[in-house]
Amino acid sequence: MNKWAVAIAVALGAILELIDSSIVNVALTDMAASLGATIEQMSWVVTSYGIANVIILPLAAWLGHRFGKKRYFLFSLVGFTVASVMCGMSTSLPTLIVARVLQGLTGGGLMAKAQAILFETFPKEEQATAQGFFSAIVIAGPTIGPTLGGYIVTNIGWRWIFFVNLPLGVLAVMMVSMALPRDPPREARGSIDWTAIALLALGLGCLQTLLEEGNSEDWFDSRFIVAMTVVAAAGLTLFVARELRSKSPVVDLRVLRHRSLWAGSILSVVVGMALYGALFSVPLFAAQVMRFTSQQTGLLLLPGALVSALAMPFVARVVRRYPPRALIVVGALVLSVAVLWLSRLSPQTSQEDLTMPLMVRAFGQVLMFLPLSMATLGPIPRADIAAATGFYSLTRQLGGSIGIALLNTLLSHREAFHRSVLVEHLSATAPQVQAQLAATAAGLAAKGVAPLDAQQQALSLLDRSVNLQSAVMSFGDTFVMTAVLVLCTLPLVLLLGRPPQGAKVEVGH
Repeated sequence: MNKWAVAIAVALGAILELIDSSIVNVALTDMAASLGATIEQMSWVVTSYGIANVIILPLAAWLGHRFGKKRYFLFSLVGFTVASVMCGMSTSLPTLIVARVLQGLTGGGLMAKAQAILFETFPKEEQATAQGFFSAIVIAGPTIGPTLGGYIVTNIGWRWIFFVNLPLGVLAVMMVSMALPRDPPREARGSIDWTAIALLALGLGCLQTLLEEGNSEDWFDSRFIVAMTVVAAAGLTLFVARELRSKSPVVDLRVLRHRSLWAGSILSVVVGMALYGALFSVPLFAAQVMRFTSQQTGLLLLPGALVSALAMPFVARVVRRYPPRALIVVGALVLSVAVLWLSRLSPQTSQEDLTMPLMVRAFGQVLMFLPLSMATLGPIPRADIAAATGFYSLTRQLGGSIGIALLNTLLSHREAFHRSVLVEHLSATAPQVQAQLAATAAGLAAKGVAPLDAQQQALSLLDRSVNLQSAVMSFGDTFVMTAVLVLCTLPLVLLLGRPPQGAKVEVGH
């Protein structure tokens, strides 16, 4: 019972962070109107959180070791809750961005330490169940976020997407205080390598910035993006070189000597791209093509979240009977079928047309996610598990950022391509085009529109139809690309290890 008290306590902290990472997206328009900012400026509310989050993830193991696992987790919870209240009380964009940075810095510790604590608390034979519980939260959290956010923004107000964290944060602090065992006495601590931390922050911060802002800045046509790329490459290269020479590194890169970790981390990037990328494309399609409100879009994603939660206990049982590598392959095939199903979009696509493939996608995601965690982290020695989970969480987060950046760019380029192809086939002198324009103009004239205006409006309607069709086709391309990417990385499954069966792991410490 104490093990499960620990699991529920740390999971509550993790789900707060996961929901908050996606709940803000549906509120940006309302925030912009309230704070007197543009939508482009409001994008930094999302970007600042992502930058802070990826910086802290690889440092979580070192921070937990230096200050104590329980102390650091409690500090992260309290900091995240206070930062959430600060976000809700913000009266200007700069204040909100500062509060979001604090949220990202404290939230990253919640995610990385939650999974590490579960691995350290449960014995090997119960790892599948514990990780299944955690994986359900990781997958369902980003999906629940838009649903909850849409409801709160529509019915209460955008500030309450942050204020809602206060009672939940207080509950999580109380549960963690009671459930987690006391930290052992701290050993003598050496000096802090501030240079390594600065290089990590600079490298990952610039990398996340170029991924978040690249498409809006037109990628390498922008001096800003070129500068971010150079600084990111230099910062991360110097950081790796410094850490490999250090006797007490702030990020133990030596854990990558475990083959299962580096292979699983590459696959984790792809899973992150599929998870967050699909959660980027579907709401965008619903908003742009189907004209859904934030609340309607959230409800569209809700069945998939429920499938994830319901499927996880089943997958947790299955992963104990069958090799994780085989389940990852099956999950990848199910996921690929689902996203190819989603690629068959049209301007007439309804909510019912999307519900089933989204539910199948959710099941395939679960079938990949849990076995991948087990195959990646299961073979890792207990002494390295904290560093390994931090690195693994970072790859999933970066995978999401890379996926969204790639899909955003692909959408823009493919939409322009499809539009040029469609326009090529719609010559103004073609009889079919002339007949269509004449029929549309006649219909408008019959409603009382002046003949000249009717012709202009008919051309405008045709142009709008071309734009809509090219947008739909570009969304289809993003799903095809996701499926191809998942299938192309499947050979990496052969490099994953198989978690040792029946080995015991001591509780506590």
